[in-house]
Amino acid sequence: MAPRICTPEEAVALIRPVDTVAFGLGPANPDALLTAMGARDDWEDLTLAGALLLGVYPVLAHPGVHYRCGFFGPAERLFLAQGADVELVPGGFRQFAPILRRFAPRVMTVLAAPPGTDGRINLSLHVGATYDELVAAGRDPDRLLIVEVSPNMPRTATVAPLYDNTIPLDIVDVLVETDGSPFPLPKAEPDDIDRAIAAHAREHVVEGSTLQFGIGAIPDMVASQLAEGTGGGYGVHSEMLSDGVMLLHEAGKVTNAAKGLFDGVSVTTFALGSPELYRWLDGNREVAFLPVHVINEPSIIALNQKFVSINGALSVDLYGQVVADSIDGRQISGVGGHEDFVAGAEMDLDDHSLICLRSTATVGGEVRSRIVAQHPPGTIVSTPRHHTGMIVTEHGSAHLRGRTVRERAQALADIAEPSMRDQLRAAADALGRN
Repeated sequence: MAPRICTPEEAVALIRPVDTVAFGLGPANPDALLTAMGARDDWEDLTLAGALLLGVYPVLAHPGVHYRCGFFGPAERLFLAQGADVELVPGGFRQFAPILRRFAPRVMTVLAAPPGTDGRINLSLHVGATYDELVAAGRDPDRLLIVEVSPNMPRTATVAPLYDNTIPLDIVDVLVETDGSPFPLPKAEPDDIDRAIAAHAREHVVEGSTLQFGIGAIPDMVASQLAEGTGGGYGVHSEMLSDGVMLLHEAGKVTNAAKGLFDGVSVTTFALGSPELYRWLDGNREVAFLPVHVINEPSIIALNQKFVSINGALSVDLYGQVVADSIDGRQISGVGGHEDFVAGAEMDLDDHSLICLRSTATVGGEVRSRIVAQHPPGTIVSTPRHHTGMIVTEHGSAHLRGRTVRERAQALADIAEPSMRDQLRAAADALGRN
């Protein structure tokens, strides 16, 4: 049956004052629909479930609206600071699908490319963890599937017939046609410290490495340096695909010839970057979008050859416990795929998990070490010490795998800010002795 074609306002009218609505992370956010929801003031008990909002939507400020979020971005932090009912649902990206099934929203919604001549809707820049629930909602007469489409959304590829990044048009209840563009991620401009960290990280990438890049200036800088360097024959297996991967492809550095898994294509589950990236992805068969339970599964990650995972962090203590998503108990982002890629990269001696961070941070005018003797009580640890493989700062790399508690601590002290090393070395020497 053909879907009902509606304006955003008409689609929002189908959502009840007491209801549950879910949507995917980042580029899957249905922008026009969320914007139109802000024009209604009759919400009594509306619960939204999603992650990483890329727009600022006034509906979240309504007293009758509650937002269950799997990953914070600037919008979530803004609304939380303003007193909105925004709460984190802890979980890695790979756990989002079962969390969503438990939540069982009546309404599922997504941003996608317009229907093709094959009668299917391409999910464009995000497959993530919502695919099964989108299809389930569309096939359930008691639920509602609203799909927002725009001709400006690229049509992306997948690995067929094993996986699918399209849904059939005939299961869609409501189709909202818009002319919106995918969100352009502002480029994080690197400085000399970022370049130094990237240079140390790059030392661990060898010819034929399979690469994963996290979000931020440092991972993108590593990709840029690799694109300009002499190596090559790389593969890509990355939760997120950004401009750095595009630069690697355009430089002829990516062949995906010897990954050992999904040879021939770069694989990802969502993309976020510049308008140039989105144009490059449109119809590009060199990149495949797969579900997050495949991309982020540690046992699958471990099948890649010479795998190198490059991610950021906020602080690490001398035990090797990494904090990546909160500061003093205040939520900054989320777990995402951080721990999945750390775990997947620890299975083989030729694999590396690089967690990159600056050696210091300035807080209230005071310079503090990001490598600390111990995290303060109540600190939320993102990656436990037994998964942490390598820490990289602008001062070098600390290999932690296979080392004792004290050896790991001394290695971390050696890459701290020079003026703070003696104090950290003294603390490191006392670890593991009792």
